Amino acid sequence: MRIRDIDIDEGLILAPMEGVTDLSFRRLIRSIGGCDLTVTEFIPARSLAEGHKSALKMAEFDPHERPVSIQVYGRDPEVMADAARFVQDLGADIVDMNMGCPSKQVCKNSGGSSLMREPEQARRIVAAMRAAVSVPFTVKMRAGWDDTMRNAADLAWMCQEEGAEMVTVHWRTRAELYGGERRLDGIAAVKERVSIPVVANGDIVDAATARDTLAETGADGVMIGRGAIADPWVFQRIRRDRAGLPPLVVDAAEKERVLLAYFDVLRANSKHEKHALGRMKRIARYFTARMPHAGELRQAVLHADTVDEAVARVRAFFAEPSLQQLVT
Repeated sequence: MRIRDIDIDEGLILAPMEGVTDLSFRRLIRSIGGCDLTVTEFIPARSLAEGHKSALKMAEFDPHERPVSIQVYGRDPEVMADAARFVQDLGADIVDMNMGCPSKQVCKNSGGSSLMREPEQARRIVAAMRAAVSVPFTVKMRAGWDDTMRNAADLAWMCQEEGAEMVTVHWRTRAELYGGERRLDGIAAVKERVSIPVVANGDIVDAATARDTLAETGADGVMIGRGAIADPWVFQRIRRDRAGLPPLVVDAAEKERVLLAYFDVLRANSKHEKHALGRMKRIARYFTARMPHAGELRQAVLHADTVDEAVARVRAFFAEPSLQQLVT
């Protein structure tokens, strides 16, 4: 898969996730391997254009983190264009427009997936951003706003006509948030409508779901979000499955090593222990979801009052005899 002159190899992409895909998490995913493209968490365009420190922090990436895409959101075409130029100047390989975020805060300000209700405004933004940068420009969207407005195919075609070079489509509508019944026809309709690469997103958590999603949609690649928090090895698993290699084996000791190493990074990079602890609680909830007695660990970490206490409870969890022979 290629986005203009950028090789995305097998099209295995880490999704942008608010409060998750910062530099430290993307480093974790890159260190494990298998991921072809990383995307920053979505950044407010106005904050970027005005040079706010918080926005600049969100846009940070390593010199060797290539290719990397920086995603921005907003509703003002001029401000979005300024933000696009800004992240291009920072060195982004790809500039991505967020037309898929379902969060109330983003939609309240008419950004993210709320733009799917305003096709002409979306067109103006896409055109302005495309004209502002010379690097590849892409768009992420949902299947639509709700079941009465499943318009991803029309919007994807518009994005292509205005110069977008890839679209990512989540199978859910905004109204479905993180629920709903899995249906991939919206992504398949986009793939039939456009000639640029199409990436499928939503509930891809392992090699089997990646394989099925690609088969049902004809998409060129897959974007993985929460599945990569639960299993940072998921990209390697998919890659091995495609190559016909034996499944990757990850034992409990390796899971514990990676989780605690990431906790160390969170602690080192956080100005306040409360912030680090909050991130640890969120990550631990997903990371151990498929393991025996995971609910017990979630509760234990959730009620930890300090980072040291959270680490101790993770160590105690992995010390349980029932986990010693666990492999995934």
